[in-house]
Amino acid sequence: MKKILLFTVLFFVLSIESYASYVLIPMDADTQKNHLKAYGITYWVLAKQQKVKWLLNYRGGSFLMPDTDALRKECQIRGVSFELLSNAKAESILSEIESPSQNMDAVILEKAPKIAVYTPSGNAPWDDAVTMVLTYAEIPYETIYDKEVLEDELLLYDWLHLHHEDFTGQYGKFYKRYRATPWYIEEKKNAEALANELGYQKVSEEKLAVSLKIRNYVVGGGFMFAMCSATDSFDIALSAEGVDICEPMFDGDASDPAYQSKIDYSKTFAFTDFVLERSPMVYEFSSIDMTTKRRIPREIDYFTLMNFSAKWDPVPTMLCQNHTALVKGFMGQTTSFDRQTIKSNVLVMGENKANGEARYIHGIKGKGFFTFYGGHDPEDYQHKVGDPKTELSLHPTSPGYRLILNNVLFPAAKKKKQKT
Repeated sequence: MKKILLFTVLFFVLSIESYASYVLIPMDADTQKNHLKAYGITYWVLAKQQKVKWLLNYRGGSFLMPDTDALRKECQIRGVSFELLSNAKAESILSEIESPSQNMDAVILEKAPKIAVYTPSGNAPWDDAVTMVLTYAEIPYETIYDKEVLEDELLLYDWLHLHHEDFTGQYGKFYKRYRATPWYIEEKKNAEALANELGYQKVSEEKLAVSLKIRNYVVGGGFMFAMCSATDSFDIALSAEGVDICEPMFDGDASDPAYQSKIDYSKTFAFTDFVLERSPMVYEFSSIDMTTKRRIPREIDYFTLMNFSAKWDPVPTMLCQNHTALVKGFMGQTTSFDRQTIKSNVLVMGENKANGEARYIHGIKGKGFFTFYGGHDPEDYQHKVGDPKTELSLHPTSPGYRLILNNVLFPAAKKKKQKT
């Protein structure tokens, strides 16, 4: 009798597997044990020229894809939770999602985007959250820097991440604390040598040329993602085109005494009406950043993700997919953005309303898109120069890191005309 029962159960299980047509990778809090590697599995499937359906607002933004033995094995190897679905079950889920009463949508992901990370060679004394999570999720990327950008190699890529960077030529405003440290001296020397090699007299002039190339990449249809100081320093560089905002210790000559009045906010992507920080002894670029204006105890430092209509506003909905609407805050050179400095046509997707700050913003520039994410490392509250990097194996379900990976998959989505 026991043998018959065991055979019946085994037959039932094998029957389910044999009739499974789809794999669902759930992204809710209760079921998925490794959210970050789940994005890597999705990218892996796309790289094999197979399409994936991103189920927006369904169980935390789950992924639905054709069932294969190779896919099941890959999920098991990477420790990603998955469920096997029959055709009928998959159709039932899609019907539920399509219902006008549900704030859900199914977006088709068509191809694996080619990813570029803008970063210098060598080992800088900090770590970059994006490169760490791409590596952990096993999503391939290539690194580029100023020479490649100026030679128009950005055109080879679908998605660009701006590493921890200062596009203003002020070396990250690290002058006060680190000007005598070997790494700062070496970085300054290397930056000046590179600028001269590329035909520029000043680092600020060379970085402006790079910023303009990146701007053109986005205007032409590229996807750009930036974190921490790359966000505001990029916009500041664009706004200060043709104006010397660097003090003598940065570029060898005096800044323009009236440079604030010459800032052109029409040239920026996201920010307006900001005031530049003139002192080289202050570790800050402008009034955009809220770091020194924050009055939030660490224990209650969270920001809220906005809730968008999946069917009417699929882009911000994609970028906000998560298993929680409340994300832990974290610091950076540029921690967050003063709401009063954000342009009216830029979408705030994550905010700490009580402190009047935006943490996660998105906009359109020409034919392309950009996303700015404040802070340095979503799982290291106050990362300092020289601190060890975060071990993401200890944070496989990180909501803060999920926002980065949403942006990585965003260019894979089949273009769908927005209704707003």
